[in-house]
Formats: sequence, structure tokens, C-alpha cells
Amino acid sequence: MRADSIAFAISGMLFGVIVGWILGTQQAGGRGASAAPTTASAPATPASEGGRPAAAPLDEARAKDLQAAAASAATDPSPRVQLGNMYFDAERYTEAVRWYEDALKLQPTDANVSTDLGVAYYYIDQPDRAIQQFEQSLKIDPRHTKTMLNMGIVKAFGKQDLAGAATAWQQVIATAPDSQEAQAARKALDGLQQAHPGGPSAAGGAAPPAK
Repeated sequence: MRADSIAFAISGMLFGVIVGWILGTQQAGGRGASAAPTTASAPATPASEGGRPAAAPLDEARAKDLQAAAASAATDPSPRVQLGNMYFDAERYTEAVRWYEDALKLQPTDANVSTDLGVAYYYIDQPDRAIQQFEQSLKIDPRHTKTMLNMGIVKAFGKQDLAGAATAWQQVIATAPDSQEAQAARKALDGLQQAHPGGPSAAGGAAPPAK
């Protein structure tokens, strides 16, 4: 899934306006760890200006094959997850939402797909649904650090809740201090402190959300 997708561009972008706009590159499920999305049939696409990965071209033939597979395998979440990933990578988020939701109906305990769905909600301007979905992911797996990292990003950028974002990023560090997610969370907290001195900090202080 492409869910960490908000997450890992944090390192390069977060710090200009609390500091930038964050879209990412890696997935919560580990499907993609390169600096830009990949599809089943195409190499990684280059990052576009501003650091956001360019949308991957949708392989229409592959999508049709997967849709046929989904139709013939009513209880198999796999083709639905793959379709969600493909549409997500192509930045066709409404269609990604549909397929992730279908996959979760069949396998509701998949924290990775749940988090991808939350990210897709964010990209269709539904931050509240994104946060609710991340909360569901954490019920499935309370140590799912990529969910926590994305929770902080959505709270910061989708809700302007900087204190909530700081709390989520601190949770990442407390849960897995040596992880790649924790490195990104520390950078996010540093950027937040630089942009808002006296506000939410890595030490845990929380100021009212910025207006």
C-alpha cells in the first residue's frame, strides 16, 4: 500500500511552513520503499517540482485484469488491495478509497490497508475520516508507527492541530525510537518547534493549535 505515502517526504519538506506540504514515498505495508511510487508494470517515477512524487501512470490493462479477478474472487482482498494501490499511485484517490474499503470489508484486521485508506481520505479532503481510520488502524495494531506518523501529519495539515500532531509524533518515538518513522517524527518535531517557538515540542509541551 502507499500509505506511508504522506509520511516519508517529511524529511525533505516539512520544515518551511510547518513547513511545507508532505506527501510521501514509502508504504505502511512495505510495498514501496523507493523515493517515488512504483506500479506493477512501470519503474519508479521521478519526483516532481517541490518534492512530491509524480503520479504513476495507471496501467489500464492491469487494472481491468485486477477488476476481473476481484469480480471472480468475492472473498479475496488481494486484487482489491492491488487496485487501491494502483489508483492511489495514479492520484485517483476516490477510486483508491473504493477499493481499499472493499478490501477491508473482506479483511478488516489489516492495519496497513486501513492506514492507506486513511491517507486516501486525507487526499480527498476528508481529514476527519482520515483520523478516524487511523484510530481504527491503531486499534488493530497499537504499535503501528506509520499510522502514528501519518496521524500527526493529518492533524497538523488537515486540522491545524499542532498539539495533537506533536503528541502523535512523540508516540512514534516512544514506540520505536530507532525506526525510520521515529527519525521522521524527530525532524517533524524539530520543524514544528522552529516554526512555532514555545509551541508543541519534542519535550511534550503543548500550546493551543495555531490559527
